[in-house]
Amino acid sequence: MGLTTAVGLAEIGHRVLGVDTDTKKIALLKKGVAPFYEPGVAELLQRNITKKRLTFSNDARRGIRESEIIFSAVATPPLKDYHADLSAVFKVAKAFGQFGANGKVFINKSTVPPGTSDKIRMTIETEARLSAKQGAKTFRFDVISNPEFLREGSAIEDFFHPDRIVAGLEKNSSRLKNLVKAIYRPMASAGVPIYFTDICSSEVIKYASNAYLATRISLINELAIFCEKAGADIKKVARGMGLDKRIGTHYLQAGVGFGGSCLPKDLTALIETGKQCGFNFELLKAVRSVNQRQVDFVINKLGKIFGHIGEKSGLLREKSSLKGKTIALWGLAFKPRTDDIREAPSIKIISLLLKAGATVKVHDPAATHNVRALFGKRLHYHSDHYSVLRSADALVILTDWKEFRSPDYAKMKYLMSGRNIVDGRNCLDPAKAKKAGFVYYGVGRALARSGSGAAFALPVPDVDL
Repeated sequence: MGLTTAVGLAEIGHRVLGVDTDTKKIALLKKGVAPFYEPGVAELLQRNITKKRLTFSNDARRGIRESEIIFSAVATPPLKDYHADLSAVFKVAKAFGQFGANGKVFINKSTVPPGTSDKIRMTIETEARLSAKQGAKTFRFDVISNPEFLREGSAIEDFFHPDRIVAGLEKNSSRLKNLVKAIYRPMASAGVPIYFTDICSSEVIKYASNAYLATRISLINELAIFCEKAGADIKKVARGMGLDKRIGTHYLQAGVGFGGSCLPKDLTALIETGKQCGFNFELLKAVRSVNQRQVDFVINKLGKIFGHIGEKSGLLREKSSLKGKTIALWGLAFKPRTDDIREAPSIKIISLLLKAGATVKVHDPAATHNVRALFGKRLHYHSDHYSVLRSADALVILTDWKEFRSPDYAKMKYLMSGRNIVDGRNCLDPAKAKKAGFVYYGVGRALARSGSGAAFALPVPDVDL
């Protein structure tokens, strides 16, 4: 989020100085090398360095003193008690107060619980007083909450073409409104709505948006399990739902659950913030529970394929069903077009497979290096999605990368020992896979059958016609 914002602001004409405490990252950025994979970032990084609109430094003092506006774009990961870790946010606020807050603007883009902006102001004021010359009592500066809504894999597109820009202001100030409009002038000129609200509401908007998206995903995943039992196809059900304008098609793709740095973290943080306010988020707790349970889909399918019939991670109780089997994984990142494996379903699934005694072979177009850092030599790593299939008893698809969607089934059949495909993202055509001789298991599709027969009988109501 920080680097995307930096290159985006530079691209629309602002002079941007990026500051980070990680000296290795800054060294890479100065050379025009992005330290992570995100489509479009590297190109904008190199172009704006060349045009001298974008520079980088480890010196926070310089960054604050040379700038009119300071964006805080630091991480707020979960603590052991699941609350958001705000230490980095307050570290930036302290530096802002120490190195010259007077007359400047502090814009927080980090995801924070409601009330954080008030604490940011108090932190800045305290540090400013401690750092000021004797006798100074007042300091004029502004705090704005400007939450980000960037999706990994399409962050650049989302920066330049957002659905909305939210700005939480401490007071209804035309000066601050004009400042925000000036920062995002190209977007405002293109008709993107800039929504000004109070600062606390803007903080909640970010959490509420992610909680709603997470709820849609868990709903469709729970419906997928029901569809398997009822004899329906979740892809067709989701399509029928999405044609309703009130519902739409977004975030209705059944799979092995959501991951990443936002939805799991923000959902849990909102639940914990509710507790602090004396409120119990019963619905969001269920959303989280469904998502955590969804990973069991893969384990249950493999257990049934190789001999164990059960409903709840039977592999942990009966390891023999997978011991000695070779399982190939397509996809490791939590979603396509990113190398992010934070809270990715693949991590838990790999751990369970290893614990069950399986040999695990993996491939991902971008995230393999991050998984290697976690599992080391316990896995077999492959540079392409066909070589990973050699001698595999089953293929499991965990990320919906574009290159996985239209595979060469003849080549797969030649390489694999088994004929089992567990499609955790419903990215393949079941009919084509079955026609090629594979046993296909999708999410909410495996038990679907032609005709109108269902997996259970409904009682016939006693009514007069």
